[in-house]
Amino acid sequence: MSKLIIGLTGGIASGKTTVANLFEQYGIDIIDADIVARDVVAPGTLALAEITQYFGQTIIATDGSLDRAQLRQLIFSNGEHKTWLNNLLHPLIRQKIATDLTNASSPYCLLVAPLLIENSMQSMVDLVLVVDSAEQTQLQRTMVRDNSSEQQVKAIMAAQASRNDRLTCADDIVTNNGSLELLSQDVKKLHDKYQQLVYDKIEKNK
Repeated sequence: MSKLIIGLTGGIASGKTTVANLFEQYGIDIIDADIVARDVVAPGTLALAEITQYFGQTIIATDGSLDRAQLRQLIFSNGEHKTWLNNLLHPLIRQKIATDLTNASSPYCLLVAPLLIENSMQSMVDLVLVVDSAEQTQLQRTMVRDNSSEQQVKAIMAAQASRNDRLTCADDIVTNNGSLELLSQDVKKLHDKYQQLVYDKIEKNK
């Protein structure tokens, strides 16, 4: 198979979505693990029915969708609930991601997965691209974006892989501490690199 799969990851508010959008401008297919995770529990899915049976009807919002805020509260302080949910959802999410990656039509594609390292998903990709940002920058961005306290954001960051762990797993790193123009230039270089890798792969397989 000549298709190349790039795993895009990074800490909270590092700029993963911005980087993914820049790649998308080159016609690159984006598979977003967060969107897949929402799709597998959409109204009418078997997974949502099982979640409702396990947690009760109150877990459903008025519009018929999963009340994610309530679910987070229920599993946050209960390891048993969290394990049950992960055992249900993780295989479904991986299966849907694998299907979406297979169906991607661009020369290479991106799997955007905030928890790529934490969930040991590196086996699903050929290369890992880390969007890196100074931790203080992440903290400030998240506080402004989510209207969260410093303590809340630090707790989220502590629950994620450390910056050092992510960088250790990286094949490529794009730094997002400056302007969008600089970021765009870095993405263009990576796009050219990945296209060349795909070309080399095709030539090698001839």
